[in-house]
Amino acid sequence: MTNSRIMIVGGGFGGLYTALNLCQFPWTDATRPEIVLINDERHFLFSPLLYELITGEMQSWEIAPPYEELLADTPVRFQQAQVRWVNLAQRSVEIGGESLTGDYLVLAVGGETQRPPIPGLPEYAYEFRTLADAERLRERLRVLLSGAGVVRVAIVGAGPSGIELACKLADQLGNRGRVRLVQRGSEILKTFSPFARETAQNALERRGVWLNLMTTVTEITANSITLNYKDQLDILPVDLVIWTAGTRTPAWIQNLPAQHDDQGRLVVRPTLQLVDYPQVLALGDVAACVDEQGQAIPRTAQAAFQQADYAAWNLWALATGRPLLPFKYFHLGEMLTLGTEDAALSGLGMQLQGPLAYVARRLVYLWRLPTLKHRLQVGWHWMMTPWLDWLTSVTTNPR
Repeated sequence: MTNSRIMIVGGGFGGLYTALNLCQFPWTDATRPEIVLINDERHFLFSPLLYELITGEMQSWEIAPPYEELLADTPVRFQQAQVRWVNLAQRSVEIGGESLTGDYLVLAVGGETQRPPIPGLPEYAYEFRTLADAERLRERLRVLLSGAGVVRVAIVGAGPSGIELACKLADQLGNRGRVRLVQRGSEILKTFSPFARETAQNALERRGVWLNLMTTVTEITANSITLNYKDQLDILPVDLVIWTAGTRTPAWIQNLPAQHDDQGRLVVRPTLQLVDYPQVLALGDVAACVDEQGQAIPRTAQAAFQQADYAAWNLWALATGRPLLPFKYFHLGEMLTLGTEDAALSGLGMQLQGPLAYVARRLVYLWRLPTLKHRLQVGWHWMMTPWLDWLTSVTTNPR
């Protein structure tokens, strides 16, 4: 009898953590499946800490370890490949001219940056979603700072990514920076708590970040951005435009022959199974999911992190004849990095801001890193870095 195969497409919080969680179950030799994780990048990305890569507070190995390293002590087989179509009925995946078929399939590919048809947007705006995006942005900032004069930055989108980037860049650029935040809506952080919105607003004001609400972008050039406020156009000089506004479902997911919501996401049962394909699960940004109370699940890393636990259990249950569990989302709170050694944290009856929230956020994310080995490596590096910096300053600048 051939053991079953579980194929997981997408190696973000939903996909990678599902694979790691599957390894924790007490499989027997007869039921132990082959687990294949397919992702188009070699490195996992712990995206909530991507901001620290821009400012040099963290190194790429800490937030983007390779899958081979993370999966080295597990039976999970990693395959780097780009998937652009799957056969849901046969649970087959087309990669590199060949087709892989599994008994169970998990779709957790994540979303893409939404790019409306604005002149100059594809050519001149920088995205901030991947490791390559962060490295490209960091290099652009290095070039700008190597010159003279003021560095003018416009960030489009006042969700968490835009707010966190604005504060980080304002601190990094200091007196040389002029940071502008452009938001189509009438408020920042629309889905966040009043505490988070107020704390973020104060952080922006302290750093002198210009905030343009009820404003849309109509054109971007190599050195300007055109803003529309109440039908009045304003052309502003700019050195760097960063686009953080909106997430969309990948086109190939939207084209699958399954039920979708109005955003193109796959409609799933509370057990994370596709409505018409019970052996196919979807989670994260590509899943239109409600939990057992009927609560709509947000497109956040926190939600995907929790869904991975349920996806792994339900795959194990399907393979071993156990009952499936409906997903129950538990909102753990909100965390925002608001500059150098500054953050906001709320949840579980607690509200923190400033350096204490910054430390608490770091510790929470340290705990959420994918493997114990990686957590220990990163934690040790965080503890030793201040001492190494002090030692370096003493040896290079003796009294």
